[in-house]
Amino acid sequence: MSEQITLAANERLDDLMTESGLKIIQSREVFSFSLDAVLLSRFASVPKHGRIVDLCTGNGVIPMLLTTRTNAKIDAVEIQPRLADMARRSIMLNQLTEQITVIEQDLRLYPKLAGNGVYDAVTVNPPYMPVTAGDQNENEHYAIARHEIHCTLDDVAEACSRLVRPGGKVSMVHRPSRLLDIVETMRKWRLEPKRIQFVHPHANAEANMVLIEAMRDGKPDIKLLPPIIVYENGVQIV
Repeated sequence: MSEQITLAANERLDDLMTESGLKIIQSREVFSFSLDAVLLSRFASVPKHGRIVDLCTGNGVIPMLLTTRTNAKIDAVEIQPRLADMARRSIMLNQLTEQITVIEQDLRLYPKLAGNGVYDAVTVNPPYMPVTAGDQNENEHYAIARHEIHCTLDDVAEACSRLVRPGGKVSMVHRPSRLLDIVETMRKWRLEPKRIQFVHPHANAEANMVLIEAMRDGKPDIKLLPPIIVYENGVQIV
């Protein structure tokens, strides 16, 4: 039975469409999760037990979805106080406080607090766009989620590399246009890309997302997985 929680003004409760009936608190005033988070939670290689950290966790959607696949302890790191609070309340609502811990922290500082190599796996859905690219949304919450205001791709890769143990996995979702930057940056921080999967809105459309998984101190050997097609004949199939 779920805990009783209080929704703030302009908040709503959404169903995560899982067999366990998970629900999540969302608001139009802050950045809500989208398909990229769902796909990353399915793509990531995670241990059955051990420790996982999700960076840029937002309202905690990825850790909650991961609980359907693993019994590992999951730390969820988020820099924005409002989103961290929403994540905590969603976790309480779903009675997942024994498995998920929300940590309100800057990911650039977190490795110094947590220690090096303490996690078996890392997941991250980082901001996609450099601050100089495109127009930043006036809403601060949206701007931080979309643009590299508090962390660059290099910051993210460094944090992942420091947090994950040798041989551990780091899984990320990003934009295909940044793929070369991602591979270059991961290798700089001793994260060797092992699996890549492109996501296409339609069979004949260009990819608009890429899922990439790397191994800390792994040997060069990469697999390109079959593409994910989101819509077929106007119907979402994933």
